[in-house]
Amino acid sequence: MNGIEPGVLISLALYFLLMIAIGIWAYFKAENDSEGYMLGGRNLSPGVAALSAGASDMSGWLLLGLPGYMYSSGVVSIWIALGLTLGAFANYLLVAPRLRVYTEVADNAITLPDYFANRFEDKSHLLRVISAIVIILFFTVYTAASLAGGGKLFDSALGMSYSTGLWVTAGVVVAYTLFGGFLAVSTTDFVQGVIMLLAMIIVPVVAFTDLGGVGATTTAIRNIDPQMLNIFSGMSFLGILSLMAWGLGYFGQPHIIVRFMAIRSVKDVPTARRIGMSWMIVSLIGALMTGFAGRAYVQKTAMTLDDPETIFLVFTNFLFHPLVSGFLLAAILAAIMSTISSQLLVVSSSLTRDVYKLFFDRQAPEARQVLVGRISVVVVALVSIFLASDPDSSVLSLVSNAWAGFGAAFGPLVIISLMWKRMNRNGALAGMIVGALTVIIWVYAGIQTPNGVALNDWLYAIIPGFILSSIAIVVVSLATAAPSAKIQAKFEEMETNL
Repeated sequence: MNGIEPGVLISLALYFLLMIAIGIWAYFKAENDSEGYMLGGRNLSPGVAALSAGASDMSGWLLLGLPGYMYSSGVVSIWIALGLTLGAFANYLLVAPRLRVYTEVADNAITLPDYFANRFEDKSHLLRVISAIVIILFFTVYTAASLAGGGKLFDSALGMSYSTGLWVTAGVVVAYTLFGGFLAVSTTDFVQGVIMLLAMIIVPVVAFTDLGGVGATTTAIRNIDPQMLNIFSGMSFLGILSLMAWGLGYFGQPHIIVRFMAIRSVKDVPTARRIGMSWMIVSLIGALMTGFAGRAYVQKTAMTLDDPETIFLVFTNFLFHPLVSGFLLAAILAAIMSTISSQLLVVSSSLTRDVYKLFFDRQAPEARQVLVGRISVVVVALVSIFLASDPDSSVLSLVSNAWAGFGAAFGPLVIISLMWKRMNRNGALAGMIVGALTVIIWVYAGIQTPNGVALNDWLYAIIPGFILSSIAIVVVSLATAAPSAKIQAKFEEMETNL
């Protein structure tokens, strides 16, 4: 098969078989109801919840994008890693325990639109519908881009066609998501998170060893460009703020915070936080060190590297036995597939609960909801494959801003709804709409600063989106009627149960 090493194929085949086996196991273990299929029966252990959140969060960006950024820009890339770490920690500290309790208090909400609608007793269904539309549209495109990452990996690393990689990646993910639902997605995420962690330890350690150690590598980098070792090189205050602001996105990412809703008990949240943050910090350091060592390695070997984001693949191909190379390639697939499966499940859950049940069959029995969820997984996957069929399609450029869109539309809404009893439905609607529109205008309106710099290049869109959304929530909530006594009583019940 285009000269691919048998060892690589063996490792990848074993990985795919393991993922499908977990899906079959979850099919027989999970309860056959909507809460079981879409939320794992709220019974995730802290370890599975933590690594599942981390793996579904990072995607191929951890193994390809971040090392490539360090390779190109040097240690200034630490700012984005720092922002993500602080954002994830705040998410565990502020959102996780309250959301776990409140989603159960709020009439057992099992999707984010469910929570918004129940939290504010929105009889008009506007909150549910608008948030569902945002999730379905953004995540379908997001899934398409993730699938494209799988296709490109097969093309660049294995010499297979992009189309083949697209269908193989989608086929395996759909198989275990379709059968096992949330339990399969979370369990495979846990396994994939372990694989990613090992890869982020193994690759930089072997690379630094080959280069003669950290000191020799640092000296080599200094000889290439001393500015690569300057954490403030080329950075303004707004530039640093924009990189660190990536951490704000965590509060509004449905595929991440749904793990907080599924953890088996609020008492498990601190354990999950320790596991999740340890995994994240080690993984981020490993990714940064891979890019750092990569710059010295390319200089040492005098090779030509056209795409900095392939530096992980370079190490995989040149420094390891084929069996290990296959395992490391599986780590990239693990990062990609863990995100795809989480996105597929969030979209299918929203289609089932917030579209099908709301508009077509309000009395749908549990078994029928599960069936609709499984059908939705296949439909969304097929639409995503279509969108990703052209690797150069312009639709994929939308994904770079999806993080900001979700963060601004949902982030302030989630945090303030969990912290402030006075917040009402009108404030929630205003915040979600203002946050989403601010990001869209900031990114796509073509507005420039007086110096001719595009707004999103001057300041990351999530910052104004997050700020204006928060202001809209507070101002509109205070300007309109207070929530009912029943809503306020549920808020107090949530605080009591923490």
